[in-house]
Amino acid sequence: MRNYLSPAILFLGLAGVSFAGESTLKLHWDKNYLTIRGDFPGREMKILYLEAYCRPGSTDRDWGQTVIRHRAELVSASADGKVIRLKDTLADGVTVEHTITAGKDEVDFRLQARNPTLEESQAHWAQPCVRVENFTGATTKDARERVPQYARKCFLIIDNKMVRMPTEPWAEKARYIPGQVYCPKGVSRDDVNPRPLSRLVPSNGLTGCFSADDKQVMAMAWEPYQEVFLGVITCIHNDFRIGGLKPGETKQIRGKIYFLPADTEAMLQRFEKDFPEQARKK
Repeated sequence: MRNYLSPAILFLGLAGVSFAGESTLKLHWDKNYLTIRGDFPGREMKILYLEAYCRPGSTDRDWGQTVIRHRAELVSASADGKVIRLKDTLADGVTVEHTITAGKDEVDFRLQARNPTLEESQAHWAQPCVRVENFTGATTKDARERVPQYARKCFLIIDNKMVRMPTEPWAEKARYIPGQVYCPKGVSRDDVNPRPLSRLVPSNGLTGCFSADDKQVMAMAWEPYQEVFLGVITCIHNDFRIGGLKPGETKQIRGKIYFLPADTEAMLQRFEKDFPEQARKK
């Protein structure tokens, strides 16, 4: 039986609550960490941006053989904390340029991946690792337990419904444990994180977590995306997909992080407006 949420339970007590939309978010990047600050639970959220660029064939392989080394550099940061531009250079010569823009209740990501070399790149996906202990109010001490406290605050979309973790069934066997990976249609199940792989298939890439009082959500999505992944350091991922790059090829990737009231339908409608490729079929 899947752990679907009752809307009546989700949205009680929303009246009079202050949400992140009342003030503008601010950005800071240093030493591969992107920090978002604003009027939301915990006041700041750190993201290992980026944790890794990855080769295909990763599901049952030593992680060190999957990672493509990269160097990140800060190109520019606006004085008001609204816009950050980064450039990643991968060991195989691929470059990825990032424009990250803060709004009132969202952070927008626009990426351009380019292969200027004469060799095909095996860069198939990458990992923004979003740390959520402050937002969820959960401890970090049990992060490597089978189902840590913070996992029970996390959600994804299955059968077009929001589902709280731990999902049923909960996979427990993999090269590395614990954790939980959800692979979408169109992505090979051989090409995801080498942690327990659920047989459940996400309807889209929208994932995130609830605040400690369940009145707010942090949600994220990328287009295209490779996987939804619950990690082992109080983190949640929607990892973006590159899909490899032929010589001279350029690809565009985009993403969002939202800080919103815990209104599931309103959140889904906003997500579908921003990511029509992943919208529910009418």
